[in-house]
Amino acid sequence: MPRAIHVFRSPDRFVAGTVGAPGDRTFYLQATHEARIVSVMLEKQQVQILADRIGALLEEIHRRFGTPLPPETDRVEDLSPLQMPVDAEFRVGTMGLGWDAEAEAVVVELLAITEGEFDESVVLDDTDEGPDAVRVFLSTAAAREFAARSTRVISAGREPCPLCAEPLDPAGHVCVRTNGYKRDVAIDKSIEFVDPVVFDDPTLRAALEDAEDDDPSPDDDDPDSDRS
Repeated sequence: MPRAIHVFRSPDRFVAGTVGAPGDRTFYLQATHEARIVSVMLEKQQVQILADRIGALLEEIHRRFGTPLPPETDRVEDLSPLQMPVDAEFRVGTMGLGWDAEAEAVVVELLAITEGEFDESVVLDDTDEGPDAVRVFLSTAAAREFAARSTRVISAGREPCPLCAEPLDPAGHVCVRTNGYKRDVAIDKSIEFVDPVVFDDPTLRAALEDAEDDDPSPDDDDPDSDRS
């Protein structure tokens, strides 16, 4: 059966959001165009990675091609919750990120998690073989807005402990700073991030790897938060 590729070339909305209470949130990305809505489920770390790398991609596009960019801002215009009910098409495994120079658009591709291996050439490609996917084209302004909202959504979970920065649980919190134990936290290496076009740049790749190393935040409480 051919794979399903949901393409949004001019989405009315593309946002990260959550369902569930702080401490028990599930994260989603949702693309909307008129009456068409497609949602996918993913991990908190994946949302953070995507937001960070969109920011890095925009800066690289500006450096390399001189493409004008909207200024960075913490202000988020769209703070509305996800469109309900949220019915996920699939859980995200691999994420792809590229640049469409002709349309001057950031291309985000989200591929379904799969048990078998697949050739990375299917990312940002319309081949019939491979995981189902959602492909979204964003203007630089929309990409900036997506990253800003995603950061807001991630930080809207449980309050951090003032000593260890781990999220505080309403049922109690064992602080690693009070018992001498420090837990190493790493992003799951099974979460691949492929950009066959832009991320070929060794300088940018090194910068992104450094950014990944600097982000120790664990998956907050993954399954969901209602609105963000």
